[in-house]
Amino acid sequence: MTAHTLTTDPPLDEPAKIAEIIVPAMGKEVSNTALGNGATAELLLGAAAQDDCAAFRLNGDQVLVAGTDYVRGPKFSLYEKGFLTNYDIGWYLAGANISDVAAMGAIPLGLLSVVRYPKHLPDSDFAELIEGIRDGARAAGALNVGGDIGSAERIILSASAFGVVEPANMLTRSGARPGQAVCTTGPTGLAGSAMKLANDGEDIVRDGYSTLLAKWQRVTPRVDHGRVFACDPGVTACIDTSDGLKGAIETLAHASGVSVVVDEALLPVHDSVRLAAAHLSCDVLDLVFGDSVDFELVATVDPDAVDALSAKCAQSGLDLHVIGWIAPGSGSVLRQGADTRDIPGASWRHT
Repeated sequence: MTAHTLTTDPPLDEPAKIAEIIVPAMGKEVSNTALGNGATAELLLGAAAQDDCAAFRLNGDQVLVAGTDYVRGPKFSLYEKGFLTNYDIGWYLAGANISDVAAMGAIPLGLLSVVRYPKHLPDSDFAELIEGIRDGARAAGALNVGGDIGSAERIILSASAFGVVEPANMLTRSGARPGQAVCTTGPTGLAGSAMKLANDGEDIVRDGYSTLLAKWQRVTPRVDHGRVFACDPGVTACIDTSDGLKGAIETLAHASGVSVVVDEALLPVHDSVRLAAAHLSCDVLDLVFGDSVDFELVATVDPDAVDALSAKCAQSGLDLHVIGWIAPGSGSVLRQGADTRDIPGASWRHT
């Protein structure tokens, strides 16, 4: 685990931090994005320009999508326990925000980040944060194009991500229709398992649990999945699992005015989540559906389009799992053989 230590060296002031840490970390920023309909987005001014705003030139028919999310910074219990570094929480900030862009089927363009930090924070720790944000954005195909820094009583992180999508291809939560299949991009419950194990005193760095911890360290927005979904007319709704699988399913059902039936036999369950459930003496489904920030996508697909969509994903090395279907009515249920029950687990609730 990583200890977070202080140094006696006086930290740089804000102008010096920008000049000596942020600008060199960003380097020369070049971004030219092209959509399938020929529309383009070109970065004109990014963080290195140190201007009042970032600027993009947008040409052609496209929709700009944007979202924002606040991150607790060191108030992550995994950070406080030494399982996450400053670099990790910077990467998390970028990935968590860009995941919402991916869920809309958009190509990420940029990230505007807000970093508040205590005055005594060593410059090396500040640089790690900035580098984590930068690398997390770049890994998702975007750039950290600006934002704000300033002092606070503790590290506080927030960001806004934005991207572009063809008007006809934008995905929302309200497009699900009865008869459609419900698909997910991967197993869920990994991030939540890591949190619960750490709170139970387990060393989640060890081999059996390292996959769980990686869900926090290297958030991977499903941008490629989102683009495959957006460009397939058989996909009509999408949402990410930032509030857990149960939360995503319930939100999608409510937004679309439908019922979601999940078949337990179809759920992908990661071996490390089963291991965590055994240690915690809990039902593995509580972890799979619970308040776990895995940032997978849940999409609804016309039944006659599922095979072709699966093939497209496979050609790109992407997983796709059918886990249930859309029915008339409202709410969501779990089918276990011939029986149905309420979906277990607890959704994330913002307080």
